Amino acid sequence: MKIIKRILFILVVAVAIIAYFNYPKLNLISGFASKNMASSVFIADRSPEAVRDTDNDIPLVKLAEVSVSENSATGSVYGLMKRTSVYREGLGCVLVNEDFDSTKPYLKPNRNIFKNNLAFPYGDTMPKDTVYENVNYPKLNAAIANSFSDPEIKKTRTVLVYHKNRIIAEKYLNGFDKNTPILGWSTTKSIMATLYGILEYQGRIDLNSPAPVVAWQNDERKNITLNHLLRMQSGLAWEEDYTKISDVTKMLFLATDMTTAQAEKEAIAKPTEVWNYSSGTSNLLTGILRKQFKTTQEYLDFPYAQLIDKIGMHSMLLEADMAGNYVGSSYAWANTRDWAKFGILYLNKGLWNGEQLFDEKWVKYITKPTAHSKGTYGGHFWLNAEGKYPDVPRDMFSANGFQGQRIFIIPSKDLVIVRTGLSEEPEFDMNTFLSEIISAIH
Repeated sequence: MKIIKRILFILVVAVAIIAYFNYPKLNLISGFASKNMASSVFIADRSPEAVRDTDNDIPLVKLAEVSVSENSATGSVYGLMKRTSVYREGLGCVLVNEDFDSTKPYLKPNRNIFKNNLAFPYGDTMPKDTVYENVNYPKLNAAIANSFSDPEIKKTRTVLVYHKNRIIAEKYLNGFDKNTPILGWSTTKSIMATLYGILEYQGRIDLNSPAPVVAWQNDERKNITLNHLLRMQSGLAWEEDYTKISDVTKMLFLATDMTTAQAEKEAIAKPTEVWNYSSGTSNLLTGILRKQFKTTQEYLDFPYAQLIDKIGMHSMLLEADMAGNYVGSSYAWANTRDWAKFGILYLNKGLWNGEQLFDEKWVKYITKPTAHSKGTYGGHFWLNAEGKYPDVPRDMFSANGFQGQRIFIIPSKDLVIVRTGLSEEPEFDMNTFLSEIISAIH
Protein backbone atom coordinates (compact mmCIF):
# COMPACT_ATOMS: atom_id res chain seq x y z
CA MET A 1 0.00 0.00 0.00
CA LYS A 2 2.85 2.37 0.86
CA ILE A 3 4.32 1.87 -2.63
CA ILE A 4 0.94 2.57 -4.24
CA LYS A 5 0.48 5.72 -2.15
CA ARG A 6 3.93 6.93 -3.09
CA ILE A 7 3.25 6.33 -6.78
CA LEU A 8 -0.07 8.18 -6.52
CA PHE A 9 1.64 11.03 -4.69
CA ILE A 10 4.29 11.29 -7.37
CA LEU A 11 1.61 11.26 -10.09
CA VAL A 12 -0.36 14.01 -8.35
CA VAL A 13 2.77 16.12 -7.97
CA ALA A 14 3.69 15.53 -11.62
CA VAL A 15 0.21 16.55 -12.79
CA ALA A 16 0.34 19.61 -10.56
CA ILE A 17 3.70 20.64 -12.00
CA ILE A 18 2.50 20.13 -15.57
CA ALA A 19 -0.66 22.11 -14.86
CA TYR A 20 1.30 24.90 -13.19
CA PHE A 21 3.57 25.41 -16.18
CA ASN A 22 0.91 24.90 -18.86
CA TYR A 23 -2.06 26.73 -17.35
CA PRO A 24 -0.88 30.16 -18.63
CA LYS A 25 -0.73 28.68 -22.15
CA LEU A 26 -4.48 28.15 -22.01
CA ASN A 27 -4.86 31.92 -22.14
CA LEU A 28 -3.02 32.01 -25.46
CA ILE A 29 -4.78 28.95 -26.84
CA SER A 30 -8.28 30.22 -26.12
CA GLY A 31 -7.21 33.69 -27.25
CA PHE A 32 -5.94 32.47 -30.63
CA ALA A 33 -8.98 30.27 -31.14
CA SER A 34 -11.56 32.96 -30.37
CA LYS A 35 -9.75 35.67 -32.37
CA ASN A 36 -9.29 33.44 -35.40
CA MET A 37 -12.90 32.30 -35.22
CA ALA A 38 -14.35 35.79 -34.83
CA SER A 39 -12.35 37.29 -37.70
CA SER A 40 -13.02 34.38 -40.03
CA VAL A 41 -16.76 34.51 -39.35
CA PHE A 42 -17.38 38.26 -39.26
CA ILE A 43 -14.84 39.41 -41.86
CA ALA A 44 -14.57 36.45 -44.24
CA ASP A 45 -18.20 35.35 -43.76
CA ARG A 46 -17.22 31.73 -43.19
CA SER A 47 -19.12 29.23 -41.08
CA PRO A 48 -17.97 28.48 -37.51
CA GLU A 49 -17.90 24.78 -38.41
CA ALA A 50 -15.54 25.33 -41.34
CA VAL A 51 -13.20 27.45 -39.23
CA ARG A 52 -13.20 24.89 -36.42
CA ASP A 53 -12.42 22.01 -38.78
CA THR A 54 -9.64 23.78 -40.73
CA ASP A 55 -8.18 27.06 -39.45
CA ASN A 56 -8.36 26.11 -35.77
CA ASP A 57 -7.46 22.47 -36.35
CA ILE A 58 -3.82 22.90 -35.35
CA PRO A 59 -1.88 21.56 -32.36
CA LEU A 60 -3.08 22.91 -29.00
CA VAL A 61 -5.49 25.40 -30.61
CA LYS A 62 -7.85 22.55 -31.49
CA LEU A 63 -8.24 21.87 -27.75
CA ALA A 64 -10.28 25.06 -27.49
CA GLU A 65 -14.04 25.14 -27.82
CA VAL A 66 -15.41 28.34 -29.36
CA SER A 67 -18.97 29.64 -29.33
CA VAL A 68 -20.12 32.41 -31.67
CA SER A 69 -22.73 35.03 -30.84
CA GLU A 70 -24.12 38.00 -32.77
CA ASN A 71 -20.88 39.98 -32.85
CA SER A 72 -18.34 38.01 -30.83
CA ALA A 73 -16.68 34.64 -30.28
CA THR A 74 -15.65 33.14 -26.93
CA GLY A 75 -13.10 30.38 -26.57
CA SER A 76 -11.98 28.25 -23.64
CA VAL A 77 -10.06 25.04 -22.97
CA TYR A 78 -12.16 22.59 -20.95
CA GLY A 79 -14.06 25.60 -19.63
CA LEU A 80 -10.89 27.31 -18.42
CA MET A 81 -9.38 30.66 -19.43
CA LYS A 82 -12.30 32.06 -21.38
CA ARG A 83 -11.31 34.69 -23.94
CA THR A 84 -13.68 36.76 -26.05
CA SER A 85 -13.10 38.50 -29.38
CA VAL A 86 -15.48 41.26 -30.42
CA TYR A 87 -16.22 42.51 -33.93
CA ARG A 88 -16.12 46.28 -34.49
CA GLU A 89 -17.21 47.60 -37.86
CA GLY A 90 -14.29 49.10 -39.74
CA LEU A 91 -11.72 47.83 -37.22
CA GLY A 92 -12.28 44.08 -37.39
CA CYS A 93 -12.12 41.79 -34.39
CA VAL A 94 -10.17 42.29 -31.19
CA LEU A 95 -9.45 40.17 -28.14
CA VAL A 96 -10.91 42.05 -25.18
CA ASN A 97 -10.34 42.07 -21.44
CA GLU A 98 -12.46 43.07 -18.48
CA ASP A 99 -11.79 46.76 -19.16
CA PHE A 100 -13.48 46.64 -22.57
CA ASP A 101 -16.67 48.70 -22.74
CA SER A 102 -18.86 47.51 -25.60
CA THR A 103 -21.11 50.57 -25.27
CA LYS A 104 -18.32 53.09 -25.72
CA PRO A 105 -18.31 54.74 -29.19
CA TYR A 106 -15.19 54.38 -31.30
CA LEU A 107 -13.71 55.92 -34.41
CA LYS A 108 -13.47 53.95 -37.60
CA PRO A 109 -11.74 54.69 -40.90
CA ASN A 110 -13.52 56.49 -43.70
CA ARG A 111 -13.53 54.47 -46.91
CA ASN A 112 -13.66 55.59 -50.54
CA ILE A 113 -15.00 52.46 -52.18
CA PHE A 114 -15.70 53.12 -55.82
CA LYS A 115 -16.53 51.12 -58.91
CA ASN A 116 -15.47 51.83 -62.46
CA ASN A 117 -15.51 50.09 -65.79
CA LEU A 118 -11.75 49.72 -66.01
CA ALA A 119 -10.16 46.35 -66.49
CA PHE A 120 -8.27 44.60 -63.71
CA PRO A 121 -6.10 45.68 -61.94
CA TYR A 122 -7.29 49.32 -62.16
CA GLY A 123 -10.87 48.15 -61.90
CA ASP A 124 -12.60 44.86 -61.33
CA THR A 125 -13.77 44.19 -64.88
CA MET A 126 -12.18 41.15 -66.40
CA PRO A 127 -10.91 41.83 -69.95
CA LYS A 128 -11.54 39.42 -72.76
CA ASP A 129 -9.35 36.36 -72.66
CA THR A 130 -5.93 37.07 -74.11
CA VAL A 131 -3.76 34.21 -75.24
CA TYR A 132 -0.04 34.91 -74.94
CA GLU A 133 2.22 32.97 -77.26
CA ASN A 134 4.94 32.83 -74.63
CA VAL A 135 2.71 31.01 -72.14
CA ASN A 136 2.36 27.24 -72.17
CA TYR A 137 -1.15 27.11 -70.72
CA PRO A 138 -1.42 23.32 -70.25
CA LYS A 139 1.86 23.38 -68.36
CA LEU A 140 0.76 26.40 -66.32
CA ASN A 141 -2.56 24.80 -65.42
CA ALA A 142 -0.78 21.58 -64.46
CA ALA A 143 1.55 23.52 -62.17
CA ILE A 144 -1.37 25.15 -60.41
CA ALA A 145 -3.26 21.88 -60.16
CA ASN A 146 -0.19 20.37 -58.53
CA SER A 147 -0.25 23.06 -55.85
CA PHE A 148 -3.78 21.93 -54.94
CA SER A 149 -2.92 18.22 -54.91
CA ASP A 150 -2.52 16.36 -51.60
CA PRO A 151 -4.99 18.77 -49.97
CA GLU A 152 -4.45 17.38 -46.47
CA ILE A 153 -0.76 18.22 -46.72
CA LYS A 154 -0.36 21.19 -49.09
CA LYS A 155 -3.59 22.88 -47.92
CA THR A 156 -3.65 25.43 -50.72
CA ARG A 157 -6.72 27.67 -50.82
CA THR A 158 -6.16 30.13 -53.64
CA VAL A 159 -3.65 30.77 -56.42
CA LEU A 160 -3.48 33.67 -58.87
CA VAL A 161 -0.91 34.33 -61.61
CA TYR A 162 -0.64 37.77 -63.22
CA HIS A 163 1.49 38.40 -66.33
CA LYS A 164 1.57 41.18 -68.92
CA ASN A 165 -1.33 43.13 -67.42
CA ARG A 166 -3.59 40.06 -67.25
CA ILE A 167 -4.61 37.35 -64.82
CA ILE A 168 -3.48 34.33 -66.79
CA ALA A 169 -4.47 31.72 -64.21
CA GLU A 170 -6.66 31.62 -61.11
CA LYS A 171 -7.92 28.75 -58.97
CA TYR A 172 -9.87 28.48 -55.71
CA LEU A 173 -10.52 25.70 -53.25
CA ASN A 174 -14.16 24.82 -52.68
CA GLY A 175 -15.58 27.27 -50.15
CA PHE A 176 -13.40 30.11 -51.39
CA ASP A 177 -13.74 32.42 -54.38
CA LYS A 178 -12.50 35.72 -55.78
CA ASN A 179 -14.46 37.63 -53.13
CA THR A 180 -13.34 35.69 -50.05
CA PRO A 181 -11.11 37.75 -47.72
CA ILE A 182 -7.96 35.90 -46.64
CA LEU A 183 -5.93 36.74 -43.54
CA GLY A 184 -2.48 37.76 -44.72
CA TRP A 185 -0.78 37.37 -41.32
CA SER A 186 2.71 38.86 -41.77
CA THR A 187 2.08 40.04 -45.32
CA THR A 188 0.52 42.87 -43.29
CA LYS A 189 4.06 43.96 -42.43
CA SER A 190 4.69 44.80 -46.08
CA ILE A 191 1.46 46.82 -46.24
CA MET A 192 2.52 48.77 -43.15
CA ALA A 193 6.03 49.38 -44.48
CA THR A 194 4.60 50.70 -47.74
CA LEU A 195 2.91 53.47 -45.76
CA TYR A 196 6.39 54.62 -44.77
CA GLY A 197 7.40 54.60 -48.42
CA ILE A 198 4.42 56.82 -49.19
CA LEU A 199 5.23 59.20 -46.35
CA GLU A 200 8.84 59.40 -47.50
CA TYR A 201 7.75 60.17 -51.07
CA GLN A 202 5.51 62.92 -49.71
CA GLY A 203 8.49 64.40 -47.86
CA ARG A 204 6.96 63.84 -44.43
CA ILE A 205 9.59 61.55 -42.89
CA ASP A 206 13.30 60.76 -43.07
CA LEU A 207 14.08 57.07 -42.69
CA ASN A 208 17.53 57.85 -41.28
CA SER A 209 16.12 59.95 -38.46
CA PRO A 210 16.05 58.53 -34.92
CA ALA A 211 12.88 56.67 -34.01
CA PRO A 212 10.68 59.06 -31.96
CA VAL A 213 10.40 56.88 -28.85
CA VAL A 214 10.63 59.05 -25.74
CA ALA A 215 11.85 56.24 -23.46
CA TRP A 216 14.90 55.70 -25.67
CA GLN A 217 16.29 59.21 -25.60
CA ASN A 218 18.44 58.78 -22.50
CA ASP A 219 20.16 55.48 -23.32
CA GLU A 220 21.87 53.68 -26.20
CA ARG A 221 18.54 53.05 -27.94
CA LYS A 222 18.45 56.70 -29.02
CA ASN A 223 20.61 55.70 -32.01
CA ILE A 224 17.94 53.41 -33.47
CA THR A 225 16.52 54.89 -36.68
CA LEU A 226 13.38 54.17 -38.69
CA ASN A 227 15.64 52.45 -41.22
CA HIS A 228 16.93 50.08 -38.54
CA LEU A 229 13.36 49.20 -37.57
CA LEU A 230 12.22 48.63 -41.15
CA ARG A 231 15.17 46.28 -41.62
CA MET A 232 14.69 44.42 -38.31
CA GLN A 233 18.19 45.37 -37.19
CA SER A 234 17.51 47.56 -34.18
CA GLY A 235 19.49 45.35 -31.79
CA LEU A 236 16.55 45.16 -29.39
CA ALA A 237 15.71 41.95 -27.57
CA TRP A 238 12.74 40.01 -28.96
CA GLU A 239 11.61 36.39 -29.06
CA GLU A 240 9.45 35.45 -32.07
CA ASP A 241 8.25 31.97 -31.10
CA TYR A 242 4.63 30.94 -31.63
CA THR A 243 4.98 27.54 -29.95
CA LYS A 244 5.18 28.91 -26.40
CA ILE A 245 4.64 31.94 -24.20
CA SER A 246 7.01 34.38 -25.85
CA ASP A 247 7.24 38.07 -26.68
CA VAL A 248 5.17 37.69 -29.81
CA THR A 249 2.38 35.52 -28.36
CA LYS A 250 2.05 37.76 -25.30
CA MET A 251 1.79 40.79 -27.59
CA LEU A 252 -0.79 39.35 -29.98
CA PHE A 253 -3.00 37.60 -27.44
CA LEU A 254 -2.57 39.52 -24.17
CA ALA A 255 -1.59 43.12 -24.89
CA THR A 256 -4.08 45.98 -24.93
CA ASP A 257 -1.66 48.25 -26.82
CA MET A 258 0.56 46.20 -29.13
CA THR A 259 2.75 49.15 -30.14
CA THR A 260 4.62 49.23 -26.82
CA ALA A 261 5.86 45.63 -26.57
CA GLN A 262 9.06 46.16 -28.58
CA ALA A 263 9.67 49.69 -27.32
CA GLU A 264 10.03 48.37 -23.77
CA LYS A 265 12.78 45.89 -24.68
CA GLU A 266 16.44 46.44 -23.85
CA ALA A 267 19.20 46.68 -26.41
CA ILE A 268 21.27 43.51 -26.69
CA ALA A 269 23.39 44.78 -29.60
CA LYS A 270 24.10 47.97 -31.46
CA PRO A 271 21.94 48.79 -34.50
CA THR A 272 22.99 46.80 -37.62
CA GLU A 273 25.03 44.28 -35.58
CA VAL A 274 22.29 41.63 -35.67
CA TRP A 275 19.18 40.85 -37.68
CA ASN A 276 16.24 39.59 -35.65
CA TYR A 277 12.77 39.13 -37.15
CA SER A 278 10.27 40.80 -34.84
CA SER A 279 6.53 41.35 -35.09
CA GLY A 280 6.95 43.70 -32.16
CA THR A 281 9.08 45.95 -34.35
CA SER A 282 6.32 46.13 -36.97
CA ASN A 283 3.75 47.14 -34.36
CA LEU A 284 6.18 49.67 -32.92
CA LEU A 285 6.36 51.17 -36.41
CA THR A 286 2.56 51.24 -36.45
CA GLY A 287 2.63 53.27 -33.24
CA ILE A 288 5.23 55.63 -34.67
CA LEU A 289 3.07 56.00 -37.78
CA ARG A 290 0.18 57.10 -35.58
CA LYS A 291 2.34 59.89 -34.17
CA GLN A 292 2.69 61.40 -37.64
CA PHE A 293 -0.92 62.60 -37.50
CA LYS A 294 -2.63 65.21 -35.34
CA THR A 295 -5.76 63.17 -34.82
CA THR A 296 -6.72 59.51 -34.52
CA GLN A 297 -9.14 59.92 -37.42
CA GLU A 298 -6.33 61.06 -39.72
CA TYR A 299 -4.30 58.03 -38.69
CA LEU A 300 -7.19 55.63 -39.30
CA ASP A 301 -7.93 57.15 -42.71
CA PHE A 302 -4.35 57.33 -44.03
CA PRO A 303 -3.74 53.68 -45.07
CA TYR A 304 -7.02 53.56 -46.96
CA ALA A 305 -6.87 57.01 -48.54
CA GLN A 306 -3.24 56.84 -49.65
CA LEU A 307 -2.85 53.15 -50.49
CA ILE A 308 -5.62 50.60 -49.99
CA ASP A 309 -8.65 52.28 -51.55
CA LYS A 310 -6.48 54.24 -53.97
CA ILE A 311 -5.47 51.02 -55.72
CA GLY A 312 -8.90 49.46 -55.39
CA MET A 313 -8.14 46.97 -52.62
CA HIS A 314 -11.66 47.51 -51.36
CA SER A 315 -11.95 44.10 -49.72
CA MET A 316 -8.99 44.88 -47.45
CA LEU A 317 -9.57 45.47 -43.76
CA LEU A 318 -6.89 46.30 -41.22
CA GLU A 319 -7.73 45.09 -37.74
CA ALA A 320 -6.89 47.19 -34.69
CA ASP A 321 -5.98 46.44 -31.08
CA MET A 322 -7.95 47.62 -28.05
CA ALA A 323 -6.04 50.91 -28.05
CA GLY A 324 -7.10 51.63 -31.63
CA ASN A 325 -3.74 50.88 -33.28
CA TYR A 326 -3.65 48.93 -36.52
CA VAL A 327 -1.97 45.57 -35.90
CA GLY A 328 0.66 46.17 -38.56
CA SER A 329 2.43 42.91 -37.84
CA SER A 330 -0.34 40.47 -38.60
CA TYR A 331 -3.96 41.41 -39.16
CA ALA A 332 -4.79 42.53 -42.71
CA TRP A 333 -7.53 40.76 -44.65
CA ALA A 334 -8.15 40.93 -48.40
CA ASN A 335 -9.37 38.73 -51.22
CA THR A 336 -6.82 37.13 -53.53
CA ARG A 337 -7.27 39.60 -56.37
CA ASP A 338 -6.72 42.52 -54.00
CA TRP A 339 -3.58 40.92 -52.57
CA ALA A 340 -2.45 40.63 -56.21
CA LYS A 341 -3.05 44.36 -56.72
CA PHE A 342 -0.57 45.06 -53.95
CA GLY A 343 2.03 42.94 -55.74
CA ILE A 344 1.24 44.64 -59.05
CA LEU A 345 1.82 48.05 -57.46
CA TYR A 346 5.37 46.90 -56.68
CA LEU A 347 5.79 45.28 -60.09
CA ASN A 348 5.00 48.75 -61.49
CA LYS A 349 7.47 50.41 -59.09
CA GLY A 350 4.84 52.44 -57.28
CA LEU A 351 3.02 53.71 -60.36
CA TRP A 352 -0.73 53.12 -60.30
CA ASN A 353 -2.89 54.12 -63.23
CA GLY A 354 -0.73 57.16 -63.95
CA GLU A 355 -0.14 58.20 -60.32
CA GLN A 356 3.14 57.61 -58.49
CA LEU A 357 2.37 56.49 -54.93
CA PHE A 358 5.97 56.02 -53.81
CA ASP A 359 9.36 56.66 -55.37
CA GLU A 360 10.88 54.04 -57.66
CA LYS A 361 13.87 54.15 -55.31
CA TRP A 362 11.64 52.75 -52.58
CA VAL A 363 11.54 49.43 -54.42
CA LYS A 364 15.34 49.40 -54.49
CA TYR A 365 15.33 50.17 -50.78
CA ILE A 366 13.01 47.36 -49.72
CA THR A 367 14.80 44.84 -51.99
CA LYS A 368 18.31 45.69 -50.78
CA PRO A 369 19.48 42.76 -48.61
CA THR A 370 19.77 43.55 -44.92
CA ALA A 371 23.05 42.64 -43.24
CA HIS A 372 23.06 39.27 -41.42
CA SER A 373 19.79 38.10 -43.05
CA LYS A 374 21.66 35.85 -45.52
CA GLY A 375 20.09 37.68 -48.42
CA THR A 376 16.56 36.74 -47.36
CA TYR A 377 15.29 40.08 -46.00
CA GLY A 378 15.16 43.67 -47.14
CA GLY A 379 12.86 46.34 -45.74
CA HIS A 380 9.84 44.42 -44.44
CA PHE A 381 9.90 42.26 -47.59
CA TRP A 382 11.51 38.86 -48.13
CA LEU A 383 14.13 38.33 -50.84
CA ASN A 384 15.68 35.63 -52.99
CA ALA A 385 18.94 37.55 -53.36
CA GLU A 386 21.15 34.60 -52.42
CA GLY A 387 19.00 31.88 -53.94
CA LYS A 388 16.93 30.61 -51.04
CA TYR A 389 14.70 29.33 -53.83
CA PRO A 390 17.37 27.96 -56.18
CA ASP A 391 15.15 27.55 -59.25
CA VAL A 392 13.62 31.02 -59.03
CA PRO A 393 15.10 34.30 -60.35
CA ARG A 394 17.21 36.15 -57.80
CA ASP A 395 15.25 39.39 -58.31
CA MET A 396 12.12 37.82 -56.82
CA PHE A 397 10.86 39.49 -53.63
CA SER A 398 7.73 38.80 -51.62
CA ALA A 399 5.35 39.61 -48.81
CA ASN A 400 5.21 36.52 -46.60
CA GLY A 401 2.73 35.41 -43.97
CA PHE A 402 2.19 32.54 -41.53
CA GLN A 403 0.93 29.27 -43.02
CA GLY A 404 2.14 30.10 -46.51
CA GLN A 405 0.41 33.34 -47.42
CA ARG A 406 2.60 34.72 -50.20
CA ILE A 407 2.65 37.58 -52.69
CA PHE A 408 5.58 36.98 -55.04
CA ILE A 409 6.84 39.74 -57.32
CA ILE A 410 9.26 38.68 -60.07
CA PRO A 411 10.18 41.74 -62.20
CA SER A 412 12.41 39.87 -64.67
CA LYS A 413 9.46 37.66 -65.61
CA ASP A 414 6.78 40.38 -65.38
CA LEU A 415 5.02 38.17 -62.86
CA VAL A 416 2.99 38.46 -59.70
CA ILE A 417 1.96 35.19 -58.06
CA VAL A 418 -0.34 34.96 -55.06
CA ARG A 419 -0.73 31.78 -53.04
CA THR A 420 -2.77 31.42 -49.86
CA GLY A 421 -3.36 28.39 -47.67
CA LEU A 422 -2.71 26.72 -44.35
CA SER A 423 0.75 25.24 -44.90
CA GLU A 424 4.26 26.27 -45.84
CA GLU A 425 7.69 24.65 -46.06
CA PRO A 426 8.33 21.77 -45.80
CA GLU A 427 4.73 20.61 -46.36
CA PHE A 428 4.35 23.03 -49.25
CA ASP A 429 7.38 23.33 -51.54
CA MET A 430 7.53 26.98 -52.60
CA ASN A 431 10.55 26.46 -54.84
CA THR A 432 8.79 23.77 -56.87
CA PHE A 433 5.55 25.76 -56.95
CA LEU A 434 7.26 28.86 -58.32
CA SER A 435 9.65 27.09 -60.69
CA GLU A 436 6.83 25.08 -62.30
CA ILE A 437 4.85 28.25 -62.99
CA ILE A 438 7.89 30.13 -64.27
CA SER A 439 8.89 27.28 -66.59
CA ALA A 440 5.51 27.60 -68.31
CA ILE A 441 6.26 31.22 -69.25
CA HIS A 442 9.01 31.86 -71.79
